This record gives sequence, C-alpha cells and structure tokens, in this order.
Amino acid sequence: MNYLAPWWLPGGNLQTIVAAKLGRTYSGEPPVFLRERWDTPDGDFVDVDWLAPKPFIGAPLWVMFHGLEGSSSSHYALACADYARRQGTGFAVAHFRGCSGELNRAPRAYHSGDYEEIGWILQRFASLHNGPVYAIGISLGGNALMRWAEEAGSSAGASVRAVAAVCAPLDLAASGKAIGQGFNRQVYTRMFLRSMKPKALAKLKQHPGLFDAQALMAAQDLYAFDNIFTAPLHGFRDTEDYWKRASAKAHLAAVRVPALLINARNDPFIPADSLPAAHEVGQYVHLWQPEHGGHVGFAAGMPPGHLRTLPQALGRWFDQHAR
Repeated sequence: MNYLAPWWLPGGNLQTIVAAKLGRTYSGEPPVFLRERWDTPDGDFVDVDWLAPKPFIGAPLWVMFHGLEGSSSSHYALACADYARRQGTGFAVAHFRGCSGELNRAPRAYHSGDYEEIGWILQRFASLHNGPVYAIGISLGGNALMRWAEEAGSSAGASVRAVAAVCAPLDLAASGKAIGQGFNRQVYTRMFLRSMKPKALAKLKQHPGLFDAQALMAAQDLYAFDNIFTAPLHGFRDTEDYWKRASAKAHLAAVRVPALLINARNDPFIPADSLPAAHEVGQYVHLWQPEHGGHVGFAAGMPPGHLRTLPQALGRWFDQHAR
C-alpha cells in the first residue's frame, strides 16, 4: 500500500484539515443511516448507525469505532460508508457513549482504553449479522480497538475476521504531549475542548458532585481535562495512570487476529518516533506507515480532492483475510 500526498497538500496539518473539510464529498447521494439504540449491561445505552440498507445475509460488515468527539457524520465515516455502499458491503458506526448527539445516562463517558465496551459491541454485531465482521478503529477508537484485540487474544476471532486501526495514538503519553504544544494546542486542543467541556458539564448536571466544575473549566489541555474528568470517571488514578494503562503500543505482540495499523509519519497528533517498529509487534500485526497523510487525512486527486484512498486500503486489507 502506497500513499503520496498531492502537490497542493503539503504538510501534515494541511493534510489533516483539508480531509476533514472533504467529508461531504460522495459518489452521488450522501449515505443514509438507520439508528438503533442498544441497551448496555450497566443500564446505559449506545447508539449504532447502520448504513441503509442493512447488509444481506453473508455479506461482509464493517464496524467502525470513531475518534475523539467523532460520529457517523465524521469525514472518515462518510468516506467509508460511501465505499461500502458501492461495494455492497455492510457498514455501521458504533457511537461511544455521549457521541451520538444525545447524552448517555450513566456517570461515565468513553476513553482511549475502553476495550470492554468494544468487546461487548463486537460480540453483539457478530450475533446479529450472518456474515464476516471486520472492525475499524479511528484515532482514539483505533487504540481502544487494539486494546480489545490484545485483551481478547485468540478469542478475538470469534467476533471479527480482521481489524484495522487508523491513526491510533498507540502511545497516549507521546500523543498527549504533542497535541498539548504549539500549533496543536492552539488549534486542535481548543477544538476538542469546545465540545468536550459542555458535554462534561451536562454530565455533572446529571450526576451532581461527579467532579469539580471550576477545575474543568480552567483546563487548557487534554492532560488537565483527563485528570479531572476522563481518568477518575473510568477507574484510573490520574492522567498518567490512564495514558499508561490505556495505551496499546506495549501489548501489540499479544494480538492474535489479523490487524492493520495505519499511521502517517507526519501526523500532527502522533510523533513518528512513538510509532511501533516491526520488532515491537507480533506476526498478526501489519504496519503501514507512509510518510504523508496527516491525521486521518490521505486525501488524493486534483483539487478539491477525494477521500477514497483510505477506504480502498481498508477494503484491500479485509479482502486479504476473507475466508
């Protein structure tokens, strides 16, 4: 698999930002999703958006776990849905809690190591769909997916044929430091916090006393936000404990299902020197680390460009593992 950024998209930041703006370019009509609400074992719910129409019996199904503050309307989800529609492949986006447009009920949200949630969702898809299931994790969702694959070990194959993690921050400490500095801090961190803080405050209104509202509003980076909100709500001591225990990089040799890890080496969020090397992964893990692409970018063609490169790469990978 090869990717070379077009001449008009130099640099990781431009490749990241332009791709995000291309999310509404389709091959024809925009994808249509059908929403289902699944009750969770702890009395909460997750919302699942199925590409319409649902897949036929025996057809492959792609299940996507989105990135931080993502959803089925994210550019990468729409690009993959468009590709799946043209291929006759089923496609569904499983929203992490609170990301579907409606606040979830429980005193929790989602996090980068949410592998138990991933496992429950994939088991349900496998029970509902009579055909091969393939899982895709984007950014945060990619790290969580790989943590599930690591924890599941040889049992992962009961739910999926293969998995792919796209631009996953497999070393959360390295990525957290990178996004908290310079241009990243001024642009991307502010963008994320603009949606994360109001959702956290809504959660506090639901569950008074859950955290310190003043401290949360004073948070200026994801480290501080995670220290006040994400870590304590999900059983971690603090940000450092969360980032260490939730990171997938140290456990990649434990994966026992075919796994593709896609990471551009100019990703603004993920330092290239933090990416796993071939000797750090097991025989089931394939690394694709092109020099260009940005963070979930990979736009191609002449202006205004298109986003078909990523779904085509995923399709080739999954086809290799159909049986």
